[in-house]
Amino acid sequence: MDIGVRLAEVVEDVRTGAEAADDYGHDEALGAVLVRPAYVVRPRTTDEVAGVLRLATEGRVPVTARGSGSGLSGAAIPSADGIVVSFERMNSVLEIDPDNHVAVVQPGVTLTELDERTAGAGLVYPVYPGNMGASLGGNVATNAGGMRAVKYGVTRHHVLGLEAVLPTGEVLRTGGRYVKSSTGYDLTQLIVGSEGTLALVTEATLKLQPRVRHNATLLAPFRDLAGVTDAVPKLVSSGLAPLVLEYIDFLTMAAITHTADLPLGVPDSVREKALAYLVVMLENRDADRLDADVATAGELLSDLGAMDVYVLPGGAARKLVEARENAFNTARSVGADDVIDTVVPRAALPAFMTRVTEIGPAHDTVIVGCGHAGDGNVHLALFQKDADKLAATLRDLFAAAMDLGGAISGEHGLGRTKKKYFLDLEDPGKIALMRRIKQAFDPAGVLNPGVLLD
Repeated sequence: MDIGVRLAEVVEDVRTGAEAADDYGHDEALGAVLVRPAYVVRPRTTDEVAGVLRLATEGRVPVTARGSGSGLSGAAIPSADGIVVSFERMNSVLEIDPDNHVAVVQPGVTLTELDERTAGAGLVYPVYPGNMGASLGGNVATNAGGMRAVKYGVTRHHVLGLEAVLPTGEVLRTGGRYVKSSTGYDLTQLIVGSEGTLALVTEATLKLQPRVRHNATLLAPFRDLAGVTDAVPKLVSSGLAPLVLEYIDFLTMAAITHTADLPLGVPDSVREKALAYLVVMLENRDADRLDADVATAGELLSDLGAMDVYVLPGGAARKLVEARENAFNTARSVGADDVIDTVVPRAALPAFMTRVTEIGPAHDTVIVGCGHAGDGNVHLALFQKDADKLAATLRDLFAAAMDLGGAISGEHGLGRTKKKYFLDLEDPGKIALMRRIKQAFDPAGVLNPGVLLD
């Protein structure tokens, strides 16, 4: 029997790739080529997901999970002969549990939807990876981070448990509404960040935090990027516990403020000499204590070499953070050929950025960027039309990060676009172990083939 007919027996909403919208054939990775899958299914229940995976494994049909399609690494690009499982109809916040500070959500729930539901309970899911339209399923799949990781950590620090479907159709539950366990292998954390290659997540139990009412944003221009990277460890160790600690180079700042039509009140005499900026957001439950923290941070930034320190009005601060979060789209609009999110230990930022200034000219590549300075996650936009030179630049950047104790991706994942560098640069023993784990979860190899591993 035709697999399309059999899919229709287990899922109400089935369409062929030709019938489906173009969006199902790509994500937001730069240079991604649209690939039409054979089928798109939109399940409503875990049982439907299990039925689809049983059919896929039986017929050796590739399966690609899809949330909002906002990923930047090509992990949601399907196979031409495969099935896209879109979770857009599994989009319910099943429970907000204020006593345990927990939310239980389906994978299609967006960050905006979860934020609206948690606000009423005085709680917040604090992982903000820069696109509030992103789905929780996608965040779990890529272990998304974002600006607030310096204080609250990344997705895996807030996933307490999962419901997930294996390729065989078996449904398993991992973890629970508790914050620690010493009971066997941690399957929850193995699935988090696996980019849809081990199992499909159909429910996530998330840890919430108290929602803090008061915040303030400081903008500190520096004469060079070294001044910013040298200041970051001292700010982190100051006890101020910044919510956001971002660096932005002067070209990126000019681009995002122009795109957002955002005057920040920085005098021309300062702006003309500033080659880098540090954005510091602080929060506190008490307004007076926040004011004291702002004063302390301003003094510290001045002592660390800032040309000046500006406390941004609420509207300007919000727009600047939104513009920084949208830096990827800004880079794409001005012709960037790739955007990376490599990560290094925080104290290694100065050394890494020095390597960046050497690698770019060596390959005739323009490199600009910004990043989560508080946790060493560097976002760089590369401008190089020659494919070979671009690949050489990327390899050298990733190798430099790994030489300094870092990793290729800090939050976007490897997907299809960075896989080849990972396989080339990573420890072969580690890759071999990952292959054995993949084989244990997915012996038929149907889940997202071509992502992470060949």
